[in-house]
Amino acid sequence: MKTALIIIFLVISVILAVIVMMQEGKGGLSGAISGGGADSYWSKNKGKSKESVLKKVTVVLGVLYFALALVLSSKFI
Repeated sequence: MKTALIIIFLVISVILAVIVMMQEGKGGLSGAISGGGADSYWSKNKGKSKESVLKKVTVVLGVLYFALALVLSSKFI
């Protein structure tokens, strides 16, 4: 059972790293340069965009990652 959990843990960690790398950066002057960011298509449809999906997947995988880390670090397995 512990071996299966370790394999799942490793798979989640690799997928989490890939998902985080796929996300766009939000820092810097990108909002100021694009101009009119509040009226853009992406700001109006933020809940349906690719970035929104990536953010939700990141949160779910992050929670699973930490839960598995806690389970694997416990002495009961």
